Amino acid sequence: MKVLVAKTAGFCYGVSRAVTMCEKAAEEHKNCVTLGPIIHNSHVTCELGKKGVKAVSDLSQITKDDTVIIRSHGAGKNEYEKLHETGALIIDATCPDVKKIHEIVETQAQLGRFVLIIGQRNHPEISAISEWCTNYEIIEALNELKNWLNTGENAKKQVSVVFQTTSTKELYDEITKLLKKECTNLKIFDTICDATYRRQSEASDISKIADTVIVIGDESSANSKNLASICKEHCKNVLFIQSAADINISALDKTDTLGITAGASTPAFIIKEVLSKMGKEEIMDGTAVESENEVAQAVETAVEEKVEEKVDALPQVEDLSADEEDEDESFEAMLEKSIKTLRTGEKVSGIVTSITSTEVSLDLGTKQSGYIPISEFTDDENTDINEIIKIGDTIESFVMRVNDVEGMVMLSKRRLDAVKNWDIVEAARESRAIVEGTVIQENRGGVVVNVKGVHVFVPASQTGLPKTAQLSEILKKNVKLRINEVNQSRRRVVGSIRDVQKDERREKSEKVWTDIEVGKKYAGIVKSMTSYGVFVDIGGVDGMIHISELSWTRIKQPSEIMAVGDEVSVYVISFDKDSRKISLGFKKGEDNPWTKFTSEYAVGDVINVKVVKMMPFGAFAEICTGVDGLIHISQIADHRIGLPSEVLTDGQMVDVKITEIDNDRKKVSLSIKALIEPSEQADEDDLEDEAN
Repeated sequence: MKVLVAKTAGFCYGVSRAVTMCEKAAEEHKNCVTLGPIIHNSHVTCELGKKGVKAVSDLSQITKDDTVIIRSHGAGKNEYEKLHETGALIIDATCPDVKKIHEIVETQAQLGRFVLIIGQRNHPEISAISEWCTNYEIIEALNELKNWLNTGENAKKQVSVVFQTTSTKELYDEITKLLKKECTNLKIFDTICDATYRRQSEASDISKIADTVIVIGDESSANSKNLASICKEHCKNVLFIQSAADINISALDKTDTLGITAGASTPAFIIKEVLSKMGKEEIMDGTAVESENEVAQAVETAVEEKVEEKVDALPQVEDLSADEEDEDESFEAMLEKSIKTLRTGEKVSGIVTSITSTEVSLDLGTKQSGYIPISEFTDDENTDINEIIKIGDTIESFVMRVNDVEGMVMLSKRRLDAVKNWDIVEAARESRAIVEGTVIQENRGGVVVNVKGVHVFVPASQTGLPKTAQLSEILKKNVKLRINEVNQSRRRVVGSIRDVQKDERREKSEKVWTDIEVGKKYAGIVKSMTSYGVFVDIGGVDGMIHISELSWTRIKQPSEIMAVGDEVSVYVISFDKDSRKISLGFKKGEDNPWTKFTSEYAVGDVINVKVVKMMPFGAFAEICTGVDGLIHISQIADHRIGLPSEVLTDGQMVDVKITEIDNDRKKVSLSIKALIEPSEQADEDDLEDEAN
């Protein structure tokens, strides 16, 4: 008996990915659960159960201590929200093709369109899809669609159509043909996965030449059941089994050619067991027994025979003209050119079609879908990938692995970037150009800066930080640097941040000295302090603010006004280009206490003041902040006194009269004596005269 095994038999990419994620989760986490069976195969779920991954049927069974794996069929929008509310760790194993459908229906619903979902109403994939849109209808068969179109105004709606990923090509063709005929505003999205197309096509071809076809799959697997249905269209003897134990060898006695295919959720070990029972031990790629060429030739021969039969039955027609032959050849040539073949190591360009927590999917312009792991885009696991790329962006990458069976291409953006960026870094070293990067790591001798994916080591002495500073101060900060050394063979690159800072400071310094003028204002940073003033960096040049220019009031130390690192606004009082010295001012004219005083007070005004200092010749009193006036000893009392302290005390509040304001010398004369009543003064003068 000759055995033909479909090349695509067994796990598809989405299923393989989901199972692998479960196995990895079981190794790294405790309390691993899946929201429903991870795939539709009892053998697989049983094996995962032994490894510690159990399936739950309800969200109420999940706690914050669980690790929840969303199965390959996906989850509804409400389920995602409720899962996040539990506080559990979530691992999303949704098939990228299913995730793409979620995005499509959500977008179409937001545009106000009605969504038709073609698939099995009770299948978990369809249930999840329906939760990502609002106005929708689930259609299982052509007759259902006809009834829906004939109901009310449904045919006139703005309709967007998606298909279950495991739908058959026949159903797709029937549905689209009817919709295009009946609907006036239609959008059809071909969401049947590429692996399903090929799996169904191979099953159809094999069933045309095999006497018996065995379809291996779980009873709950929709795609396995579809394979059996397709095979029954061409082969009368089709056996749908779950394992080798279901095969009755005696039923194959009259079978010369046996075809074997398996659903997308059928593990390789079950296929091997079936092959072993057939007496076929040669396993290629985990499933194939006969060579691919042998299967292809057998199928091709069978198809050619059927075509010849149909041609013979047609009425005779005239031969094609030379021009028509050329036209056919030209069309075939164009068709051949339109089919792209991707090879490992090739550079490709694709458009981002979906973004998940683990990978980015790309449309490469081929039947194959490309994907890039999220880790290729950033070193920081806390970075939001949606801030880096968006759906619709075009990305260049390297082809790392091509899986024609599953229609998936593993891509690497980082590998392509690395090749480009090493050239950029090398060119920057030769030209002494400035490059930018992010400090991603601190080590014993310095820091590591990520420059376009190339790790550049910057010694501590070249970071531009003071010796007393911690290198951690610049972690995760963007910096500018120069490349001083590149050794690709050793993967070593050395750079300097300080070199750039020195050059920038030099350029700024020259600009300051070119544009400087008295009265010009600058934004500066306090660099250091002394007892007599403060040194401020005004952009590559240091200027000094004398302590007297810090405040209109008396201060003992500059630290009373500002501190090192403060950002301050200053102005130029004077400068000397030869000695490279700049004198700066800080206190503002509008804050001048004398100005405020003269605007509010005049000679003859009576005010209440505070005695602040005693002198032999009088007492100083504070009129307002920054302005003191002198009460001469002769103006303190209406009689002769030896010292001001005989009448006044420090801190005493007294009423005085302003007798003189000297604007040039900024001095104010005050008098208590001038406020004594004239009558009292006259009586006292008379008594003094009588005594004399």
